[in-house]
Amino acid sequence: MNNYLAKSNPRETIQVHTDKLLTNYELLKNLYPNLLPNWDILKYACIYHDLGKMNLKFQSKIEGRKKYPDEIAHNFLSLAFLNTKELKEKFSDDEIKLLAQAVAYHHDRGDYDADNYEEEIELIKKESKNFQYDKVTITRIKKISVKYFSNNRIYGDEKEFLDYVMVKGLLNRLDYAASADIPVEIQNDFLLNGLENFRIKNKFKWKELQMFMKENQNNNIIAVAQTGMGKTEAGLLWIGDNKGFFTLPLKTAINEIYKRITENIITVKNRQSVGLLHSDTYTKYLENREEYMDVEDYFIKTKQMTLPLTICTLDQIFDVVFRYRDFEPKLATLSYSKVVIDEIQMYSSDLLAYLILGLLYITEIGGKFAILTATLPEIIIDLLKKERIQFIKPDKAFVNNMIRHSLKVENKVINADMIAENYEDNKILVICNTVKKAQEIYEKLIKNEELTKKCKNINLFHGKFIKEDRKEKEAEIVVMGKLESNQKGIWVATQVIEASLDIDFDLLFTELSDLNGLFQRMGRCYRKREFDKEGYNCYVFNGGEKQCSGVGRVIDEKIFELSKDALKNQNGKITEVEKLELINSVYTTEKLKNSKYYTEVLDNIKYVKSINEYELDKAEVRKRFRNIDSITVIPKSVYENNKEVIQEKICILGKKSKIPEERKTLREEKILALEKIKNFMVSIHYNEGKDRVIDKININKYETLNILDCEYSKEKGVTFLKKTQDKKRGSDKNPFD
Repeated sequence: MNNYLAKSNPRETIQVHTDKLLTNYELLKNLYPNLLPNWDILKYACIYHDLGKMNLKFQSKIEGRKKYPDEIAHNFLSLAFLNTKELKEKFSDDEIKLLAQAVAYHHDRGDYDADNYEEEIELIKKESKNFQYDKVTITRIKKISVKYFSNNRIYGDEKEFLDYVMVKGLLNRLDYAASADIPVEIQNDFLLNGLENFRIKNKFKWKELQMFMKENQNNNIIAVAQTGMGKTEAGLLWIGDNKGFFTLPLKTAINEIYKRITENIITVKNRQSVGLLHSDTYTKYLENREEYMDVEDYFIKTKQMTLPLTICTLDQIFDVVFRYRDFEPKLATLSYSKVVIDEIQMYSSDLLAYLILGLLYITEIGGKFAILTATLPEIIIDLLKKERIQFIKPDKAFVNNMIRHSLKVENKVINADMIAENYEDNKILVICNTVKKAQEIYEKLIKNEELTKKCKNINLFHGKFIKEDRKEKEAEIVVMGKLESNQKGIWVATQVIEASLDIDFDLLFTELSDLNGLFQRMGRCYRKREFDKEGYNCYVFNGGEKQCSGVGRVIDEKIFELSKDALKNQNGKITEVEKLELINSVYTTEKLKNSKYYTEVLDNIKYVKSINEYELDKAEVRKRFRNIDSITVIPKSVYENNKEVIQEKICILGKKSKIPEERKTLREEKILALEKIKNFMVSIHYNEGKDRVIDKININKYETLNILDCEYSKEKGVTFLKKTQDKKRGSDKNPFD
């Protein structure tokens, strides 16, 4: 009696599992008492959601015996336990519908309209006689009336839909937490105290921006602040002792903020209350593991959004805009969360569209947001207002009078000779718009004999290095880029360093991309120093009669021309206020309304709104959200040089174990093995790789190694054959090179 299983690994009965849900239910209710208008609906959903597992076909499957192809999914069978006649004494018809929908779709699988549905109900009636549980009184079991459920997700209005999202989403959160044997939420009772102790320890006062954010914790905020204004601390003060998500564009920046918070701002005791969420989370946790740390537990809590504060990429939470199957737990969590968006100007047209819609959904369901950014194009404000998103904005930007940059606009194509001439035992950063242009400039610099006699440190950094080399180069450029570093030399790079690295060079030579990109790049030169000399420290090449590389492909042509025109009279020192004025003069809706960028933003918003709820699954959404038009490959020479190591790691990925203790250890081994293989990989545009993949090797059930026919070196990264050689291979020269 009462031995019906809800789970098999570890073995857990329906009663034990449901009790775990109810324990977490009380935890959630105590932490957020005003979250739901009717907490009893959620409680009933917790109690009844798994009763359908009493059917013997499910029990046979979960015990590892026979699987039945005509098994009815337990989520639909659980509906039969809802006695709507009794429920009407406590709830309205709409509330009963809400309860039924949440129970039926807490898993999105199965066929409610199967021919044998009523037959299965009759069979489960017999089993229910063997079930005793003090939380449940089973008075009848029958197919629920179509008045309350008809296998169609139909919601009369927005409120009804959001009510469903809350109940179903929180039921999922409670269910996942119970299955993982973790708390559904960990209270944030440490962040404000940690920030205050950090301030006292370092003997400083909160800056104007930080005080503004602290005083406006209950508002949605958009604030513009230059480097050095303490945006990270400002965002954390705004989150306060609430559940928060801190989003940044790039993993490198996320890792740095995570490290800063966990090592400098909060105590060791609370370190595992702050999560790191991106595609390499588990590996990062393994790298930073301390003796007391249970990496598996920490990772599960991070993925299940249990932690009070999570530092993450945009796609980890804003993919809810696609309303894919099983999106509700995430949006329900955001209803009581505060979300910080750092550097909004860094996002492409598609990501900006998703961000704006995401902020709409967050505010509609009760969450709050704060945008902290170095520059704020007017077009973004107009797009937010267009969606009727409420926010406050301070009357002024948070900038100081320190002049960091003196700008020289060169009306010509970027010039390697000019870079060489300006090397005088200093630190020079060169930024190009495309990998191909960066490789070209690098080649010219290392072939300049006069330069190489006095400069022994010339390096190249871009996105087409394998992961292992990229991490090494990233570390090297950070070392040279530290203000106190005595290293001298030249780094040629692409936009991969625009906002990801805290570096400070003496001189910047850059192609013009657009004003936003330019000012991001200038932030890598004299980052926190005042420029009190004669001459210039930033040289911008606008292409002259020609266009800079990447314009029309990776850079919007209209925005490029407007940026070029705005800079035509710029010569000499430029203040932070002047930078913002230039931004405001270019990025207006009126000027950009016919640009490809603005059109793409509007089209993406329109497209996402047109998608029906539950039309897409999560895997498809992740592809669309990340705009995955790339392919991950291993250059042929890298594969051949590391073949034995790769094969060894593939063997580890194929290992299996049924022993729980071994499985945990094996999981770590497999993740480290996969990470080792990924260290040899590089992501390139799909069009670059589609005709050059010469072999495919399966490394596990889901992933394949694509071996790429290309040239590769640690100095230059991926390069392709010349045009004449390509034609011999039967392939046109790729436009993305």
